[in-house]
Amino acid sequence: MSIEASTNFRRVDERVTTSGAVDAERLAALRSEGYDVVINLMPDDSPHAVAGEADIVTGQGVEYIAIPVDFATPGREDLEAFFAAMDANAGRQVHVHCAVNARVSAFYSLYAMRQGRWSAEESDAHITGIWDPAEYPAWQAFIAEERARLAS
Repeated sequence: MSIEASTNFRRVDERVTTSGAVDAERLAALRSEGYDVVINLMPDDSPHAVAGEADIVTGQGVEYIAIPVDFATPGREDLEAFFAAMDANAGRQVHVHCAVNARVSAFYSLYAMRQGRWSAEESDAHITGIWDPAEYPAWQAFIAEERARLAS
């Protein structure tokens, strides 16, 4: 089973893919699909979390980075950790996931804007193709605040 069959899978470019939850079978096949790094933004206590995910990933020689983002309270520290992880792994094959690709789509969109690759409109299109932050006031405010910070 390919990672592409994961919930809300998106290929951002030739090096970066994103999705919602990834099951153990797909996680175990990441090296064979050419991935070098997995960044997981889902807390371990999520009902969508895979027990032993870090071991499954690192056991095949794929780097594993966990940045557990609380969906109720997204924070700048988590976003900065994500930016640092993406910067450190530029040029590598990276898969980023969370429960449904909501956290990831917001964080990646902000990253792409920070890098000057996406406009606000492109960022919005990416996010709303998966979910609507307007339904989650904490996320709507977080995205707006971070965009304003990036623009200054």
